[in-house]
Amino acid sequence: EAALQARLGGELARTREELPEIFPEAAGSGRKPARFTSALLGHVTRRGRLRLRGRTVAASAFGDLDFDLRDATTDRRQIEMTVLVAFGNVDVYVPEGMNVDVGGLTFFGHRRDWGADAGLPDAPVVHVRVLGFAGTVDVWRVPHDMRQSSYRDIFRELEGRRGELPA
Repeated sequence: EAALQARLGGELARTREELPEIFPEAAGSGRKPARFTSALLGHVTRRGRLRLRGRTVAASAFGDLDFDLRDATTDRRQIEMTVLVAFGNVDVYVPEGMNVDVGGLTFFGHRRDWGADAGLPDAPVVHVRVLGFAGTVDVWRVPHDMRQSSYRDIFRELEGRRGELPA
């Protein structure tokens, strides 16, 4: 009722402050949430307008998995992503500004973060938990000016900036 009676933009903005907080991109979306993605003896790319819920799993065994969150939507403040890898590779792409917390354990492999950690205070948080054996997990924080870039361009640019980033 208050929104209908608002005459000025400021009055309408005040009515929004009283509403519960959700992410409008995910509200009312009919897409099925991304829960489990795997690559077994091959290459799998998961990208586009993914809908994420509270938990998702990315797994690779003797394969290569690209999990791209640049266009993902969520209705949650925190996402838990479990990455399992054995003799394979998983690359996770997140837009710069999203808060990313990476942790976990790898044996005979690598777990690496690429790009600037420039999370915004009100942005969603993605907790990436890694368990790997003889595999590689890379988390790529993609700058906004590279949002439409190919994976190859992202690799070149962020690997080139590696010397500029704090260790």
